[in-house]
Amino acid sequence: MKEPRPTSTTRGFSRAATLMQGKVRKASEDRGFAVTRLLTHWAEVVGQATAQIATPVNVSYGKGGMGATLTLLTTGAQAPMLEMQKEQIREKVNACYGYRAISRVRITQTAPTGFAEGRVAFGHAPKVRKTPDPAVQMAAKALSETVENEKLRAALTALGANVLTKQNSHQR
Repeated sequence: MKEPRPTSTTRGFSRAATLMQGKVRKASEDRGFAVTRLLTHWAEVVGQATAQIATPVNVSYGKGGMGATLTLLTTGAQAPMLEMQKEQIREKVNACYGYRAISRVRITQTAPTGFAEGRVAFGHAPKVRKTPDPAVQMAAKALSETVENEKLRAALTALGANVLTKQNSHQR
């Protein structure tokens, strides 16, 4: 009697992570990363603040094989801050590996392989909207009272508040 053929719930489709897993592993191993989790979960390993100013680019092993060197890429202004955090970064990375794999952290301010590879991704700070002075808001509202269209009146009030705020800041 013939066994029934197993049926797949994916209907011939595969998850993108499954398809890329081998290529990501090979690319990361070429750069010395034995544990790809360090690359894929960098922000979780070292913390969001450190991840925004630095990115791992290489793990190199010495001739003796005793401990590796983790190379981090950062911008020039952030290098001194990162320099003070080297020991904490090393401890967090070793916790990710599960043993003392990294013995040294090296910080570089340029990409070791060229400008096209290994750039630090810069995150923009969120815009902070200042609330206008209530007196300025009232003056702007008074200027646009006579407008009948509600949307136009709101837009003119906002414009007037911006103009009056700018004028007040120049007068100071």
